[in-house]
Amino acid sequence: MSEAIDLRTLLKQPFELLTEIERRSRKVHAGHGGADAPDEWVGVGFRIGEERFVSSRDSVREVLMLPDSMTRVPGAKRWLLGIANLRGHLLPLVDVKLLLGSGRTSLRRTTRVVSVNHREIPAGLVVDEVLGFRRFGNHEFTAEWPETAVRCDRFLTGAYRRGDEIWPALDLFSFIESNLFLQASADA
Repeated sequence: MSEAIDLRTLLKQPFELLTEIERRSRKVHAGHGGADAPDEWVGVGFRIGEERFVSSRDSVREVLMLPDSMTRVPGAKRWLLGIANLRGHLLPLVDVKLLLGSGRTSLRRTTRVVSVNHREIPAGLVVDEVLGFRRFGNHEFTAEWPETAVRCDRFLTGAYRRGDEIWPALDLFSFIESNLFLQASADA
């Protein structure tokens, strides 16, 4: 089937319609969408304090509710809130705002855990709120961003601008691979 087929012509042929939709979806997902696929970047938006950030969709495994219970880790820094058992996997929970030296995250009904999709370092980052997927055109990217109140500039890779909104792009991998993150012992 060619790309010129109008999907409306397949309305009475449900199998062919689904086949064509799947073919187009696979083509776009593989990055060969041509003119039909916009040049876009997709990330997960979240709030730390009063500031909004976005991180690559690929760096986020899942978004979770804050667990009812977690086990405190003796001798750990205050920003390591504890270890939680989430569906049989142990996940260290980290208060991002406190780690960055900007005060403790207020635990509210909007508080979420962003589970980082890192192969070697399990991490659940506690943020004030997750704002869902954010899609930006590649032309909306800028290498400049305003200074952040939560002091995470060294982990930013740029920002996405849309109108008056600026979404700094936080690199979750460089954040959790940093010495700041990896030194969780209170003695360190």
